[in-house]
Amino acid sequence: MASRTRRPTWRDRGRRPPRTVSAFLASLLFLSSLAPGCGYTLRSALPSNLKSIAIPVFGNNTVEFGIADDVTQALVNGFLNDRHLKIVQERDADSVLRGTVLAYKNQVFGYTSQERATEYEVVLTVQIAFRDVGRNRDLWKEDALTVRSTYNVVAVGAEAAKTEADGRRDAVQKLADLVVSRTVQGW
Repeated sequence: MASRTRRPTWRDRGRRPPRTVSAFLASLLFLSSLAPGCGYTLRSALPSNLKSIAIPVFGNNTVEFGIADDVTQALVNGFLNDRHLKIVQERDADSVLRGTVLAYKNQVFGYTSQERATEYEVVLTVQIAFRDVGRNRDLWKEDALTVRSTYNVVAVGAEAAKTEADGRRDAVQKLADLVVSRTVQGW
């Protein structure tokens, strides 16, 4: 059997591909970006029967004054901004989001070499359930949904020092963003 010698290609010569190949690959990439698939979507994963939501004031099992009101207000604002569900009174709602603040901690997270606290972490834990009122079932629920937020109490570079109120506000906002996303988009 005779061996064949292969003719060198543009790759073997260390050159760029011919323009037709480059143009084809660019066209293919462009067309694939237009094709439907597993990419990010803004479409809602909500059942079609849900058009409204009620968010009663959360319970508070902590000694942290006002935390339940802050969480409730952040959730209301989150759903108002999202616009997939209309905020209504509980008696008129297709769905209800209920919860209780179970724990709130503000704890040291970082130290200097002299053991002086420089960074703190706010840990916020809630029990929460999103219920389809018409079908009388929970669409999702968490017995201990926890979010964390850290903040520096000393200036770091161009970033100013923050307070516990800043860390608390960030943790509450993270919780609201997570709950809205999970409710509307399913993740």
